[in-house]
Amino acid sequence: MREPQNRGIVGVGIDLVKISRIARAYRRRPDRFLNRIFSRREVELLQRKKKPLASMAARFAAKEAVSKALGCGIGTVSWKDMEILFLEGGRPVVLLSGAAARWAEAHGIGGVAVSMAHDDFYAVAKAVAFG
Repeated sequence: MREPQNRGIVGVGIDLVKISRIARAYRRRPDRFLNRIFSRREVELLQRKKKPLASMAARFAAKEAVSKALGCGIGTVSWKDMEILFLEGGRPVVLLSGAAARWAEAHGIGGVAVSMAHDDFYAVAKAVAFG
């Protein structure tokens, strides 16, 4: 994948989530949770992780942060309209599709950069939308 060009900040979003909250939602109905929030490619990545619940929480936080950076929030765009994948070397990349891509284009957003982290209890993500 190629990294998008940065042409000025349009929006910023951040999200913090308790890993235990995501773990509870996942354990109640694993397939439903995964299929509602994540793309097939994201699920494949999560299944390869040593700490899949922490990674799941970080990716969930990233999608929340991306929707905030876009300026619309979840509802205007769906969870699956934002895909969090990785470039070679492990750097996360945001791919927008559907309503998120249409929103971004309509609001002069050329791409979104994201950073994620987690520890034993929390996952955090920050997103920056650029023109």
